[in-house]
Amino acid sequence: MATKRATTKLSVCILSPHPLVLSEFERLLSKPQFKVSVKHLESVLAPDLRNLEPPQAQVYVIDAHAARPATGALLANILERYPEARLIVVGEQLSDANSYSLLRLGVKGLLTYVEAREQLVRALPLVAVGGFWVPRSVLSGFVDSILTGQGRRLKTDAVTNLSRREQEVLDSLLENLSNKEIASKLNIAERTVKFHVSNLLSKFGVRRRADLILLTFQRRMAQP
Repeated sequence: MATKRATTKLSVCILSPHPLVLSEFERLLSKPQFKVSVKHLESVLAPDLRNLEPPQAQVYVIDAHAARPATGALLANILERYPEARLIVVGEQLSDANSYSLLRLGVKGLLTYVEAREQLVRALPLVAVGGFWVPRSVLSGFVDSILTGQGRRLKTDAVTNLSRREQEVLDSLLENLSNKEIASKLNIAERTVKFHVSNLLSKFGVRRRADLILLTFQRRMAQP
């Protein structure tokens, strides 16, 4: 008896004050792998965006045409309602300072309008599983700002001090695997994965998995 193969669509919500932007992005994502909803922002004032009720989705594509405080209010609103949501911000060319601010708020993807037309379809699946779609120079600078803010420097021997198992766990983290998935992949207990992750955070001098991943990407990009 043949079984019907189930396909799970990636749910995406597009938010913008501009009907043309909503229409263009909706057309761009009119593909079988996406389930798209659109939300027209009737106001771009921070208090209104703070109280907006957006539809639930896995990934939100936010048109950052509004002023920065208003965009920040909308991002905070979405993450408070849906903590597991992933965020991509699209706008004009963003300065490094604005990009760092958005990344600190929890944004996983940064695209200009031109880049979005070419890259959004590819960016969405990666961001949906916890990855980043950010220009390399911005990502590198953001990691530097994290380390400077924490008053820490990466130990030069941190990578060479990793055990084989720690390196395997680190490589799995870079694949955006959860602790449970890493445990299954490496055939070890989930508590053992947590132990290795804790050791990695300590060795690299960071507090969060996201910072560890960003830092590792930065080091690899810096290698010749």
